[in-house]
Amino acid sequence: MRDIKILFFDIDGTLIDMDRKQISEKMLETLIRLKERGMLLCLATGRGPMGVPHFPGVEFDAFLTYNGSYCFSGQRTIYSSPIPTGDVKQIIKNASWINRPVSVATKDRLLSNGRDRDLEDYYAISKAKFVVAEDFDDVVNREEIYQLMLGCREKDYPELLKDVSGAKIAAWWDRAADIIPAAAGKGNGIRKILEHYHLEAADAIAFGDGNNDIEMLHAVGKGVAMENASEQLKAAADEICGHVAEDGIYYYCLEHGMI
Repeated sequence: MRDIKILFFDIDGTLIDMDRKQISEKMLETLIRLKERGMLLCLATGRGPMGVPHFPGVEFDAFLTYNGSYCFSGQRTIYSSPIPTGDVKQIIKNASWINRPVSVATKDRLLSNGRDRDLEDYYAISKAKFVVAEDFDDVVNREEIYQLMLGCREKDYPELLKDVSGAKIAAWWDRAADIIPAAAGKGNGIRKILEHYHLEAADAIAFGDGNNDIEMLHAVGKGVAMENASEQLKAAADEICGHVAEDGIYYYCLEHGMI
């Protein structure tokens, strides 16, 4: 394997076991040892900047948030791609036709125009605060929206994107979806971050478990799916490591001499 200079990690189901809801000691040790060996660490997630976790002793170099719609390092923005306002409004209207409330994500806020069980459970996965905001319409009109989230099923996707040209679905859970800019996605975000650090795809490795990680695995030199990953992601991966609940990434990095 070529010497790895940067690693991209999905969070839920990859770094953090969805049942335990916290990082394991071995996974924490892995991140610390990778960092000590001079490798760059990047979180690649559907969460927003305010929802990324902080792990003791670990300093991430870059963050790919909102599925690649907003990428940054420290206080520096690497890439920003909001959804066109007209498409945001159309998606909200489409969602109302199937009786679904919607959350919108700005760079600094998550706010909703209502609530249902699927959306509440989706928030609970990342322990985000659920806010039904009175100024929801004002925010949609005035601010840049990087992502919309709502409870739905795969059969709802065509209805949600009806008459929408500047956005697409990026889903990793079967009860909800993230809607992101058409030009975004984790793969595009990775390319922007690699460009920022003057690195090539061959210098990078990525770990993921959901269908929204497919583009990410294709954008790096080595794409690794977790044992607990979706079948679609496993088919797209170069390799498969162990289950997140069994510290699959730790043992993969150990086996390949990375830690």
